[in-house]
Order: sequence, then C-alpha cells, then structure tokens
Amino acid sequence: MPADRSIPVWRRMSAWSRPAVDDSAEVVIVGGGPVGLAMALDLGLRGHRVIVVNRLDFIAAGSKAICFSKRTLEIFDRLGVGDFMLAKGVVWNTGKVFWSDRPDPVYQFDLLPIKQQKHPAFVNIQQYYVEEGLVRSLERLANVELRWGHEAIGISAGDSGVSLQISGPLGKYLLRASYVIACDGSRSSVRDLLHLDFQGRTFEDNFLIADIRMKGERPVERWFWFDPPFNPGQSALLHKQPDDVWRLDFQLGWDIDREACMQPANVERLVRAMLGPDIPFEKEWYSLYTFRCCRMSRFVHGRVIFAGDSAHLVSPFGARGCNGGFADVANLGWKLDLVLKGRADGRLLDTYDYEAIVTADENILHSSRATDFMTPKSQASRALRDAVLQLAAEHEFARPFVNSGRLSTAVAYPDSPLNSADTDRWSGGVPPGTVAIDAPIGGDWLLERLGGGFKLVADACQAPAPQDVELIDIAQLQTDTSLLRSRYELRPGAAYLIRPDQYVAARWKRASSEKISAALARASGRS
Repeated sequence: MPADRSIPVWRRMSAWSRPAVDDSAEVVIVGGGPVGLAMALDLGLRGHRVIVVNRLDFIAAGSKAICFSKRTLEIFDRLGVGDFMLAKGVVWNTGKVFWSDRPDPVYQFDLLPIKQQKHPAFVNIQQYYVEEGLVRSLERLANVELRWGHEAIGISAGDSGVSLQISGPLGKYLLRASYVIACDGSRSSVRDLLHLDFQGRTFEDNFLIADIRMKGERPVERWFWFDPPFNPGQSALLHKQPDDVWRLDFQLGWDIDREACMQPANVERLVRAMLGPDIPFEKEWYSLYTFRCCRMSRFVHGRVIFAGDSAHLVSPFGARGCNGGFADVANLGWKLDLVLKGRADGRLLDTYDYEAIVTADENILHSSRATDFMTPKSQASRALRDAVLQLAAEHEFARPFVNSGRLSTAVAYPDSPLNSADTDRWSGGVPPGTVAIDAPIGGDWLLERLGGGFKLVADACQAPAPQDVELIDIAQLQTDTSLLRSRYELRPGAAYLIRPDQYVAARWKRASSEKISAALARASGRS
C-alpha cells in the first residue's frame, strides 16, 4: 500500500505481510491510533483473540493530542502502561488565564482539588509516545495481532458476526469477527461503508499549532490568553511537553489565507511575539486546523461498535477528545468481555451505547460552550465575555464563569440502567454512577486494588461477597484507612459495589447478601 506522504512519520512499523488468506478473530479493531490500541490491550489482557488493522504502516509524528487526564491515567494503570506515561510525561495541575496586556492572571484554577491520590490532574505527553507505549505492551501478547498497512474496504454485518474485506500489501482477503470495533477516527471508513450518520456543528475559525523545541525554565502550567498583545483580538495557549517541546496554539480567525499562515516566517513571527524576540527555538511541528463538534446518533450497530473520534468529535479545548475515547475503552472493554464469555447477552452492550453517549454529549456541551466564549461571533457576545473577564480580574465570584476550556474529568451516569435500584441514598461519599475516588490504602492505592473486575469495598460488612467478586474489607487492614472512610463515608456494615471500569454500581449503609447479589446481576447485565 503506498504511503500517505502528507502525514509525517514518527516510527515506521513492520508491515504485516503474510500471504493474503482469510482469517478470523473474536474481535477485529479497525484503527491503530491510541483508542484502538488501548481497546486491543484491554480485550487482549482479558484473554481474547484480537486483530487490529491500521491503514498506515507507521506511527504518525506531530504531537496532536498531548493532555491526558487523571481518569485516563487511571485507565492506563489498569492496562499496565500508567507508570510509563507518568514517568515520561510532564505533570501539571494548575491553569492560568490572562487577558489583554495584564501581567497577572484574571483567573487561576487547581484541577486536582482532592489531594492524596496517585495521579495528578493531567500529564502532557505527545500522542506518538502514548501509541508507542501501547504498542510495546501489545507486542507482548500472543493473542493480539497488529496488522500495519492493512485497510478495511468492505464490511458485511449479520446477527452472528461480521465480515471485513481487507486490502493489505499482498492483496485482499476476508477477516471475520464476532464483533468489530471501529476506532478509525473522524473520517471513519467503517462508518462510511455502513452509510451511518455523523451530525453536528462546524466552528468557523482557524487555529495554528506551533510545536517548538526550546530550553529554559518556565512554569509547568496551562497558560491561556484572551486578546493578548501578541495576537490582538484572538486567543493563544502555551503548554509544556516532554523533551523540551512546547505547544503554542494561536487563534487566527475564519477569513484567512491558510497557505500564507503556514509559511515558517509567519508562524515564527507569532512565536517570537509570544515568547520574545531573542528566545532561540526550533520547529518541531506546525499545523493549521478547524474543528467540529458532532457525533453519531448511536454507537452500537448490532455487532459493529464505534468508539473514539469515529463515534464523536469535539474541539480540542478542554482535552476532551482523546480522553473521551479512553472513557469509551474503559466502558466497553469489560462489557464486551462478559458478552464474549457468555456471561451476559448483547443487551449489556446497549448500556455502552447509553453511557458513551452521555459522555459524548457532556463533552460536546462543554467544548461548544468553551469555543463560543473563546471566539465570540457578535459584538454582544464579545461585550459579555469581556465583562466577565473584567469582573473576574476583581471579584472571585466571577472567576468560574471564565471559560478557556473546561478540562476533561470523568463523566457521571446517575441514571445508568446498571445502577442498582435498591441502593441507599445519602449526601456524602461517592454516589452510584460516579467513578471511584482514589485514596491511599495499605501502602498502595485503592484504584490499583480495584483493578478490572467487580469489587466489594466494605467496612466490616457481614454479608459475604458473591462469587467472582473480590471483597476489600478495610476493617481487616492493618493500616490507617481514615481518609478512605471519610471519602466514602464508610461505617461498620457499609459496602460499595464497584464495576470493572471502577464506577460505583451500588452502595449500602447496611449491606445484605440479597441486595449485593441483585445489584451485581443488574450491573453485569444478567437482570
């Protein structure tokens, strides 16, 4: 397959070039970006035969996604790649918002208000490092194949499975699967082959990414400017990445000469205006982009399932794109695992459709609101935005209204069909439908102990845990658990049932075997 010369290469991969013969797997994943690779790792670690087909035979250069949230780091931990991401990445918790030529921020925020957790609010790391780390882990699994340079060019889905026509370096062949997961991005070939919808809103603006390499000590924080003197009437962003690489992002407006804006001299003029005329730097990667916020109406179409940008797309403000894709991985992996093992029927996958759409809609809402605040398209909108910024500079109450991108956090599912109907309600702790909060426990961390299966976290609960559910009874631990008890409002007899994706399915102040069993059946799709 000829290389796509428009895409810069980070690491050339060995093309899968065995003779083109028909083949099969439990799951075929179309798309070898970060979401597809993580999906393959999740299912591969659960023991399933997985084949990944990726049109390109290389990992692309250009840092693209760089901000990976605390929730994503927790998912990485469960997949065994969290330590690498944390060690390689640049850790940050603080964001600052500047306006016009004021030297001090009008708003400053801490994205990790709950301290004493394993992971920070965010780690900045180039997407190609994330993909490389996932590939290294996948290459150790004998039950997963990565077929670089193979493209899905046809699909036929039925009640019992899916057939894909694949074009590879040595010809065409059929690839059969019980399920196909499309992780092939916003221009999904699988979505197009099935003639499925992808509706939403296009934002009329252009933004320039200038990834540069420079030395020097600067705060490891997210800095955002409204109407800065170096880019008047527009916005700008500054972020640090590993290897002395910095992400600079400049709003340019809608009616521009795109070719002229990409000329190195014009990019460097903006860079020097932001950093100063004497700061030495080298070009790493320049890119111009516009964006849409849109999604499919459904993500599950029989035995073909969509995840990541193939299912939903948002603007980059708030780092909700790739992080939203990893939320899909965590949500889908354990559900498809139970279905493939015959421990749940296909209706459990409908809850992925529901919960992933809740996540996508929240991300689209926040992303759209941020973009509207950042890029007002009328005099009235700009006057309102500037009034908010003026108030924020002087009054604390106005600062939360400043919107330079609501940064990605885990989305709650308070009305999920998997939440137990027979659960106790109280104001504190962690309610059902909410992701578990980390806390130190016995020399390590709670989320590490939760892992990827059903868990019962209890405090001297007299009811035994059901089969296939591990009990974590903090009353039996010879360590200080006061912080964990406080965060979950645990008292003797209380218990939480935690799903494999580390979301709370149910909780009780006084648990019983009957309540726990009923909640487990509901949460695992057996009722």
